[in-house]
Amino acid sequence: MVRLRERPATAARALEFLILNANRTSEVIGARHDEIEGTIWTVPAIRTKMGVPHDVVLCARSSEIVADMSTIGGPYLFGGEKPLSNMAMTMLLRRMGVDDCTVHGFRSGFKDWALNETEFPDELSEEALAHLVGSSVRRAYRRGVALERRRGLMESWERFLSAT
Repeated sequence: MVRLRERPATAARALEFLILNANRTSEVIGARHDEIEGTIWTVPAIRTKMGVPHDVVLCARSSEIVADMSTIGGPYLFGGEKPLSNMAMTMLLRRMGVDDCTVHGFRSGFKDWALNETEFPDELSEEALAHLVGSSVRRAYRRGVALERRRGLMESWERFLSAT
């Protein structure tokens, strides 16, 4: 993360944002300014794997990145008038000489950290990853998305990443 933050490229900010929020590449490269309200980014259903909108709680650093990227202009958070290439973050890792992980693998790292290093309930990390949680019966009765509880998880993840 330290080396990544030293790089000024838009792809570096996109990768940092992806790692901080445990998102998929397609969600991040298609991110638009109008999808973000305060500290909540709503990824529209068309860009999610499950085909339903997903609310992402933005930590402080993610919000800083959003503010920094707003100076670029254009509808896309990372790229301006058109989105970044879906290979931009992968190529950045290659240029950095990082060959022991993948962009998508950061999601797995988040999940491992949440399960092994925290006391947060498993459901929170699953919701942060936009995975379906529980059986169809449990989902039918669950109306909330635990945004404030997820905020604590994501702030803890941000602190962990800042320490590495």
